[in-house]
Formats: sequence, C-alpha cells, structure tokens
Amino acid sequence: MPELPEVEIVRQTLNKKIKQKKVQKVIIRNRNLRFKIPLNFERLLKNHKIIKVERFSKYLIFCLSNNSYCLLHLGMSGTIHLIYDTKKNSRTNTSFYSSHGLPKKHNHIEIKFKNMKIVYNDPRRFGFFQPIKDLKSLRKRLNHLGPEPFQPKFNLKYICSSFKKKEKNIKNFLLDQRFVSGIGNIYANEILFFSQINPFTKAKFISKKECKKIIIYSKKVLLNAIKKGGSSIRDFKNISGDKGGYQEDFKVYQKEGLKCKRSNCNGIIKKKTISNRSTFFCNTCQI
Repeated sequence: MPELPEVEIVRQTLNKKIKQKKVQKVIIRNRNLRFKIPLNFERLLKNHKIIKVERFSKYLIFCLSNNSYCLLHLGMSGTIHLIYDTKKNSRTNTSFYSSHGLPKKHNHIEIKFKNMKIVYNDPRRFGFFQPIKDLKSLRKRLNHLGPEPFQPKFNLKYICSSFKKKEKNIKNFLLDQRFVSGIGNIYANEILFFSQINPFTKAKFISKKECKKIIIYSKKVLLNAIKKGGSSIRDFKNISGDKGGYQEDFKVYQKEGLKCKRSNCNGIIKKKTISNRSTFFCNTCQI
C-alpha cells in the first residue's frame, strides 16, 4: 500500500495537472469498489471545477468549486493515470503501483476535462472514491485518524501519554493510523532504525529520549522520501517520468542478511514478522 510520501507525490502531480479544471464528464464502469460509488456521483462532480487537490494521511482530497469534496484512497493496487486527447498514447502514471498497458478491464472510473482525462485503475478494488458534502462532514469522516508527523500535535507530550502503560510494541504503534497518520510498513522500519529502537519493544518501555528521536526521524524520513520522489518498490514514477529514489536510501527495509549501514556497527539486518508484516532491524544497534 502506498504510504504518505507516495500519496503526496500523487497529490503534487494531480494538483499540477487538474487544478482549476472543470469536470466535463464522469464515467463509472464499476461501482463496486471498497465502498460502492453512489448513483449520483457523476452529477455531484460534473460541471464543477477541481479547485485544488489536497492530502491528509494516505487520503487524497479533491476540493470542488461547490464547496464539496471527493475523498479518494488508492487501496492496495489503485493507480491514477493522466491521458491526453492531443497526444497519441500519451499517459502519465501518478501512482505507486504501475500497471503496464493500463488493462481496461480494471478501469473503473474516468473523469474527463478539456483535452485530458484521469482514469482510475484498480485490479483488487480496495480503493474508493467517496463524495463528501461539506467541510464539516469531511472532518468528521477523517476524525478517526491521528495527527501526521508534521503536525504540532505530534509532540513529546502526546507521544509519552500515548505510550504510558501500553503493552503494544512500538512497531505496531507507528502503524496504528489512530496514533499517527501516514506511516506504513516501509517507513516504520526506517524510522525505528534511525531512532535505534528495537521494533519489538513495548511502548511503555520507550524512554523520553527515544520518544524525541521518533518525532525527529518520523519527520526526517518522510520528508526525505517526498524529496526523492517516494520509494519505487515496483514501477512508481513521478510526473516527469522519473522513478522515486528513496529506495536507494533504505537502511533496513528489504536488507535482510546485509551488514548494518550505521557507522561503527558490525550488526546484520534481520527479518522477522510482526502482525503479519515483514519487519527489518539491526541485531546490534537496535537492541
């Protein structure tokens, strides 16, 4: 599943291309996504401008000119493609997982603008498009999510109080979207490496000093990933057709059996499973 940096790259791409463009037509080929697309979805979007594309956590938000919103999640396999009428076979894949040739049987939604359209392709159909009538409803829809690492609320007091007396391990805490939004498995592994914390450590045993490290490196890791265009685990490309580059900076993720990259550490990267997710850590500097 794409994490915060990859979704942010998608947002940046879409915002450059469809901001202030009027929706001319909406075609629904399959309404049965994670949440069924309502019958009035086409009418809610048609003839309205996309004022801008925003993001919170792993969600994309189309802000419409009638003060309503469209909430979008890519799920596990969703991709958004930009296709131009004036350029033969021209398309830009904005999503984390690329599907070569854009197999039409998985094209579920088309949103048409002047001279171009966006196509939502999703083989597993875990993503969704959800109309939201106003800002109050949008906030209510997202109020189950914790703060992003970039928000002021993600501070020492918040983290220490959240960890107090909790038996849950720190890796699962970072993956809990109710605690902090946007961090997935890739970046949780990397954040804990930089923080020098064993992923199996129970939250109640995390020191104040380690909490400070989690705050610092959650921001640093995600910002660096965004700066480098995300992590191209498969075929993710940005608007310029360049692959994301942060996977070249991975310290532990998918590095099982390799020597630790931390200077003055002779440890080996180990792989274990936590809650059915691959977990990578150094057996020496993350003890």
